[in-house]
Amino acid sequence: MGAVTSNDILQLLAAPLAAVDGLDLSDRDAAEAALEQSYPANSAAADALREALLAAVADGVICDRGNDAIRYSRLAKAGPDTADHSIDFVWMTGPGINHRHPRGEINLCFAVEGEALFDERPAGWQVFAPGSEHVPTVTDGRMLIVYFLPGGAVEWINDGKA
Repeated sequence: MGAVTSNDILQLLAAPLAAVDGLDLSDRDAAEAALEQSYPANSAAADALREALLAAVADGVICDRGNDAIRYSRLAKAGPDTADHSIDFVWMTGPGINHRHPRGEINLCFAVEGEALFDERPAGWQVFAPGSEHVPTVTDGRMLIVYFLPGGAVEWINDGKA
């Protein structure tokens, strides 16, 4: 197989997109349980997605902007092909930029170095309810995170500066 393309990644994300489609994000625990049932984070499919995403990072297809601590990219804007979610990737260690989730945020987190934690939680699905706010932070290693933003809605605090 040749290099992984953006189109390949979008196809690999079809099942996670189906899992996030129409999900009620107001109850974090219930939403995470529903995601885990629909698309288990420790499944063969998730492992294949992780490997494809790591290849895409290595090839500069995703996470091609930023610096060593935080590299990022957008795969797709919210639209009919993405269940009305924008899809972004972050290759991350340390703190990110404070932001608010007007319609919520869904993350599929993959540890890639160490025993990485995202906002003090291990790899897997993580949901933030509509109206929530945080400084995304990876400690104890590095993660590759897939961000699904309903409607592509995000509000940067401090004009997007750390």
